[in-house]
Amino acid sequence: MELVYHIHRTKSPIIATAIHDGHLLAPPLVDYMNLQEHERFREEDPYTAYLVDLPVSRIRVDTSRFQTDLNRRREQAIYRKPEDAWGLTVWRSALPEEMVAQLLKAYDRFYADMAKLLEWTIAEFGKFVVLDIHSYNHRREHPMEMADRNENPEINVGTGCNQERWKPFGHSMTRFLAHHHIDGRLLDARENVKFKGGGFSEWINQHYGEYGCVLSLEFKKTFMDEWTGRLDVQHLDQIRSMLMGCIPFLLDKLDDVA
Repeated sequence: MELVYHIHRTKSPIIATAIHDGHLLAPPLVDYMNLQEHERFREEDPYTAYLVDLPVSRIRVDTSRFQTDLNRRREQAIYRKPEDAWGLTVWRSALPEEMVAQLLKAYDRFYADMAKLLEWTIAEFGKFVVLDIHSYNHRREHPMEMADRNENPEINVGTGCNQERWKPFGHSMTRFLAHHHIDGRLLDARENVKFKGGGFSEWINQHYGEYGCVLSLEFKKTFMDEWTGRLDVQHLDQIRSMLMGCIPFLLDKLDDVA
C-alpha cells in the first residue's frame, strides 16, 4: 500500500517536516472510506508543506493522515474507532487485517527513512533540531464558534518529549516566536498548552534525543477558514517568513549546545 512522501536532504542540522499535510488515499482504500473530501480536509494540516519549504532538510508527506497517521505510535497509526478520529467514523467497514499490515509496513518504511536522515545529520553536525510543523482547528464545533483563546494559543510549541538538556532550547524558541508580529499584532505563542508533541516527536526523542530535540509547532488555523478551506495567502506568507527567520536563530542556539 503506497505511502507517498518526499525527503529532501541538505547540509543543515535543521529538519522541517509536514507529515500531516497530505490528502491522498491509496486506491484500494477508496471504497472503504466513509468520509467526504471536505471532512478529511478539515482535520488534515493543509498548507504546512508550503511552510516547511525552507533552506533546510525537509520532509513532505502527500498521503492523508486518514490512511496512516505518522504522528501516532505504530499501534495507533490506523484510525479504527470514532474516538481515534475526533468522533468521525472513518471506514464504512473494518479494514481487512492484511490491508492494515500493508499500511503498517509503509509506516515502518517511513520511520526507517527518517532514521537514515537523522543519523546522516548527526554524523555531519553532531546535533539536530526538527521543526515538526502542524496546524489545528479552533472552530471544531461550529464555523462561527471560536475555541477559548486562553486554552488555544495561535502557536503552540510542543516540547514535552524532549530531554531535559533541551528544555531551555524550547523556551527560547517560544519567546522568539512571541516577539513576532503578524497582521500588525504580536503573536500568542506558548509552550505545551494545547499539545506537547505526538508519536513522531516521541519516537525521535526515544532514539536520538541525546543529539537533538523536536519543536512541534502547531499553528491555529487563523490563516484559513477551516470549514471552507479558504486561505488567507498574506497571513500564510507572513508565517513562512517568520519560520525563515527562525533558521539563523536556531543555528545560533545550536552553536551554544555543548
